[in-house]
Amino acid sequence: MARIVIAGCGSVGACIGYHLALLGARDVVLADRAGIASGSTGKAMGGIRQQFSTAAEVRLARESIAFFEELGSSWFQQVGYLFLATTPEGLAELEARRELQAKLGVPVERVAPRFVAGLNVDDVLGAVFCATDGVADPPALTREIVRRAAELGVDVRQHTDARDLERDVLVIAAGAHSSEFGVELPIRPLARQLLETEPIRDLPPDLPMVIEAETGFHFRRRDDCLRIAMPDAEPRWGFEETVDEAVFADRLERLAHRYPPAAEAGIAHAWAGLYDMTPDAHPIIGPVADGLYAACGFSGHGFMQSPAVGRAVAAELLRGEPDLDLTPYRLERFDGDARFPEALVL
Repeated sequence: MARIVIAGCGSVGACIGYHLALLGARDVVLADRAGIASGSTGKAMGGIRQQFSTAAEVRLARESIAFFEELGSSWFQQVGYLFLATTPEGLAELEARRELQAKLGVPVERVAPRFVAGLNVDDVLGAVFCATDGVADPPALTREIVRRAAELGVDVRQHTDARDLERDVLVIAAGAHSSEFGVELPIRPLARQLLETEPIRDLPPDLPMVIEAETGFHFRRRDDCLRIAMPDAEPRWGFEETVDEAVFADRLERLAHRYPPAAEAGIAHAWAGLYDMTPDAHPIIGPVADGLYAACGFSGHGFMQSPAVGRAVAAELLRGEPDLDLTPYRLERFDGDARFPEALVL
């Protein structure tokens, strides 16, 4: 049996290693130059949603939900995702996406936004909600998947460069650093910033992820705090993970407007991480050179899609046929002109 080395101990690499072991692979190494969940996974928002704008992304996320559900409520809090629209154009886009998602089996529905206690929705024209979406703790869950993989025989090596290891196949799952493995991949690092508030009293345990459709401003509960994110006005391309305190006042003002119970809260923590962006915001999954297989370019969606990706990649590596259609994610798609970009990148 071929020796498979996986470069990257984030959520994607961990799930690939775990599913390889489940399918009976006995010579699998999961390696990372730093440690488990030390990169983008350890800095992620932690949202898990099926509400995407393209069928390919919806299917990946939908197939992953079952895995998260099996882990149970201690790992996956199924509080839902609530998208709010404040303009007719935004509402039309929400409805168009809802129709696509529903056709693909996602239980997303129109709702009265006031069903979420505490929200200010005076400026909201409409909303959609998917109750099976939710949130999790990316680094903790990834460590658990790695633990399970190790129990099944996967050789986990932290502080190890996968390129230095003997292998028959190298799986590139190194996020924004995936272009460093001797093959040209159209991946650019994009720095994204997250903020976390001071503790807020009496936060409801079932507070969903709340997203403003037009601005991308969104927040979720994390213990007794709120975690906040929003796309920057000017994209921050590059590997520099600095915190821009100049946006704090704006983000707090937006939070106070949308969720008045947080009006007095300040920012307790802030950090930045990297999205591994592709030109169409879809991942690159599949063989990319002799002995090289890519699973990267997830454009901020790797954690939420990692279970389905892990299972499909493992099946393709061991059986030659994935149990999920990976055609939309092949590197070769960039050779042509047709593009179907994922528009909902948060």
